[in-house]
Amino acid sequence: METTKKKIAEAAALSRLANLCAKAEYCVSDIRQKMARWDLPEGAEDRIVHRLLNERYIDEQRYACAFVRSKFRFNRWGRDKIVRGLRLKGISDDNISLALEELKPDEAVATLKELLRAKARNLKYKDHYDRYAKLIRFALSRGFSMDDAGRCIRELDDLDDEE
Repeated sequence: METTKKKIAEAAALSRLANLCAKAEYCVSDIRQKMARWDLPEGAEDRIVHRLLNERYIDEQRYACAFVRSKFRFNRWGRDKIVRGLRLKGISDDNISLALEELKPDEAVATLKELLRAKARNLKYKDHYDRYAKLIRFALSRGFSMDDAGRCIRELDDLDDEE
């Protein structure tokens, strides 16, 4: 099935995208994806992106910080998954590093413990090793490090033993 691109003038595209960027954070790759659906004149995409960057409608650093905050607080992703998400968006390593400074290690560990505790409640397992492996896989899939996951699971096991 072939999709037809919507014909749109460069000025109209710029206006739409500027309005969109004024309401929420977008990165260059998001904007380029939106423009790919439109039939724009040759070179218009680059001119629009350049103008949006110059007028600070798009700011990759600001976008990276917003992405880190939202993915950690709302989606409860770990550092590794956040980094992968930003790299998929084409954000530079410098911007990623600066944005990750907002993540506090103790908050990440507390979030991981909370996630693991909730997951362990509903987990079906054969033995202790099966439980440990499932919790490790869960933590890694959420983007937390192997070290943090192992440490948190051991702490949860110690708490369970005390009860």
